Amino acid sequence: MPNDNDESIAAAKDVMRRHIEALNSRNESALVATLHFPHYRLTQGRLQTWETPDGYFAGFLARTNEGWKRSEWIRLDVITAGPEKVHLDVEFNRYGDGDVVLGTYRSLWVIAKLNERWAAQLRSSFAN
Repeated sequence: MPNDNDESIAAAKDVMRRHIEALNSRNESALVATLHFPHYRLTQGRLQTWETPDGYFAGFLARTNEGWKRSEWIRLDVITAGPEKVHLDVEFNRYGDGDVVLGTYRSLWVIAKLNERWAAQLRSSFAN
């Protein structure tokens, strides 16, 4: 039996698919299209805020390990979903040369529908 929020869940997972594809292809415009701004990230007791897309991708590159080549979702588990917001429990790997795992991280992502567009609004991450 379909869930009332199946469309929301599908939209949220599509945002995450497009996000990782854009990140791995280093397509900055496609990457920021998967985010709402202001965008928020809580990590290591600090809330980062990007009011605009400016500097978002450069900030990502600065905080990843120097040898980062790509990332991959290990899992995207739905915690809860509604018609305009989905909470995801996420785990991902960062890879370097030769597909060496640089790190495995957990995050909580909030994907929201704002102004008729689904995108990531905020996340809490254990990644650097």
